[in-house]
Amino acid sequence: MLKEHTTKAFDADIDTMRSVIITMGGLVEKQFTRSVDAVRYGDLRLITQVLTDEETVNQLHLQTDMLCNQILARRQPFAVDLRAVLAAIHTVNDLERVGDEAKKIALKARDMEASAQRLGLPVESIYPIAEDVRKMLAQALDAFVHNDTSVAAVLARCDEAVDTQRSELRKALMGWMAGTSDAPRSSEAVSAALDLIFVVQSIERVGDHAKNIAEYVVKVVEGVDLRHTGSRPPAAQLSKV
Repeated sequence: MLKEHTTKAFDADIDTMRSVIITMGGLVEKQFTRSVDAVRYGDLRLITQVLTDEETVNQLHLQTDMLCNQILARRQPFAVDLRAVLAAIHTVNDLERVGDEAKKIALKARDMEASAQRLGLPVESIYPIAEDVRKMLAQALDAFVHNDTSVAAVLARCDEAVDTQRSELRKALMGWMAGTSDAPRSSEAVSAALDLIFVVQSIERVGDHAKNIAEYVVKVVEGVDLRHTGSRPPAAQLSKV
């Protein structure tokens, strides 16, 4: 856990920063869940909610950036405190991008709503990968709340599995688009399947952002940067801020 400071105002600033991030994370998680459900069920109300929440997510992003900049300017943190503020900036950037991906999924859901069921588009096929990624995002947010460094390794393995699922789904959807020699797909069906492929790609990217958030926790607590490596380097190579 992060240490307590002799200046209570500093602790209050850090607590406020973390509270806003937790609020933003909860809202983004709901956005992602609603966007996937919008694809599965063709529910226009869910699409509207995702798009409405996007504005709130962006406001929270700006609010957190402002809080982090104020802490850097007023408190001039160093060591673990500096890492915490920098990780917060990175975390909200990833959360904002998750919100962007949720928005993309919702817009694709709107495009497919009129034709998916009629064309027999296999929208249910995206649910397993979406559920795995939703769990990844929830675990990443929990790691942030509790400063749990063990989650990063778990999510690195999950991310590899999600990448495999994405590739398999994309291949299956490409096959569905081709139809058969006796009954090729219509241009409308091909367009809808391409939309679903883009949805799968957005889902996979949310998993990437979840993994990033868990890695930032390791950076804060241990001073170890796992980006582009996915594992802790030997002790002799550790470089702390």
